[in-house]
Amino acid sequence: MGGGRPTSAAPSSRPFAIELKGISKSFGPVQANKDINIAVPKGTIHGIIGENGAGKSTLMSILYGFYKADAGEIFVNGNLTAIPDSQSAIRAGIGMVFQHFKLVQNFTVLENVVLGAEDGALLRPSLAKARKSLQDLAQEYELDVDPDALVEDLSVGHQQRVEILKALYRQAEILILDEPTGVLTPAEADHLFRILKGLRDQGKTVILITHKLREIMEATDNVSVMRRGTMVGTVKTAQTSPEELAELMVGRKVLLEVEKKPAHPGKVVLSVQDLRVKDEIGVERLKGVSFEIRAGEILGIAGVAGNGQSELLAALGGIQRAAGTVTMNGAVLPLVGADANGRARREAGIGHVPEDRQTLGLIMDFTAWENVAFGYHNEPKYQKNSLLMDNDAIRADTEKKMATFDVRPPIPTLAAKNFSGGNQQKIVVAREIESDPDLLLIGQPTRGVDIGAIEFIHKQIVALRDAGKAILLVSVELDEIMSLSDRIAVMFDGRIMGFRDPETTNERELGLLMAGVSGDAA
Repeated sequence: MGGGRPTSAAPSSRPFAIELKGISKSFGPVQANKDINIAVPKGTIHGIIGENGAGKSTLMSILYGFYKADAGEIFVNGNLTAIPDSQSAIRAGIGMVFQHFKLVQNFTVLENVVLGAEDGALLRPSLAKARKSLQDLAQEYELDVDPDALVEDLSVGHQQRVEILKALYRQAEILILDEPTGVLTPAEADHLFRILKGLRDQGKTVILITHKLREIMEATDNVSVMRRGTMVGTVKTAQTSPEELAELMVGRKVLLEVEKKPAHPGKVVLSVQDLRVKDEIGVERLKGVSFEIRAGEILGIAGVAGNGQSELLAALGGIQRAAGTVTMNGAVLPLVGADANGRARREAGIGHVPEDRQTLGLIMDFTAWENVAFGYHNEPKYQKNSLLMDNDAIRADTEKKMATFDVRPPIPTLAAKNFSGGNQQKIVVAREIESDPDLLLIGQPTRGVDIGAIEFIHKQIVALRDAGKAILLVSVELDEIMSLSDRIAVMFDGRIMGFRDPETTNERELGLLMAGVSGDAA
């Protein structure tokens, strides 16, 4: 299973859509890919998994022409192929659907599909040709979408279909998808997998990059595992298990299920009544949200991104103007004005791990120890006297936090931007959990985090709950919500559609609520 040469997961007589041989790529002293070999059979769905920094994205960027390999060869349909740029990849029949869509929001579906693939100076013939092609493609691959709709008016799932249509319109025979289900409802994800299987059945080849083992097991024919820039192996999906794949990814056994004892909720810590938020142009994003969280419980907020969860966290965290009543340990918190800020929230016993660690959780050019002190620099343990902070004490405390939370490398003087995404997240989580809050607001706790770090962060969240703290968990990962939460609230269009017990609900019921179907119907 190990070694540089992966095990072939298909009969050797079957032609390969893609073969990468001896691919290596370094960025300065960091070797992202080391002697990578992978063979993807034609007409299959091939998964690629690995921890953060394992080299998956670098490898696919080389295949799509974003990076040039330092060494190695690329074969497309058996032919040695140079791919110096993305246009060369497209000409070779390779298309890529990125995690963050490359669409012009105020263009129509038709205009987006044609953009960059026009037949000449006159646009009208290209649009007419594309309209007919879209009709054929939509019918053949279950990619129904209105060609005249503005992209900005489409759901995320339909925008993703547009990206797939763009690739197919450019005659792609090999389709790479990077974390394609991160912003989809369960129903949209199921539909995507039906589309991918339809593409496969029509002879297309699909390469699926995902960190979700359940999706690998459900959607792929073969799976390749990467670890620390090397290829650990390739296996038939039907002949492996999530546990085996996780161990290959991390190099040790990984606990996939969250172990936690039943909750024993205590007093009400946070009470939210009729919370409302309007954005900068006056559109209401939170529409009368009400709930309570008790000591010793985790309330999970499920929902597709963009349905008010971000505004909820921002309002409770003191960084978003809001209306309504928020009570913390019996005291009403200010929602507008100078007092409704992060410092006031921390003094009230609220810790906050924001959804976007790089924008709201860290200052990327500052060191780890400086980031650990942010928001807590007035604490007595960090004070040398009334005028100066004790930088040595902060650095020593940062070293302890790094050891406890397994931050790599454990160097307090390293700038935040030089840590991987998973280790940046650990720095933020360590800062907020170690502050011993009565309430922890935590948004997307494992976004972009590898499976080993996911296991660790989940354990820390459960330990905080078991210590009698209240936790508000926001995540688009339904598996995470169901495994961590003691109660689940589902949000759609700025409202809470209903509350569910994770022990008695299921993904289908939650998915319907996430799609706006009323509680009774769900």
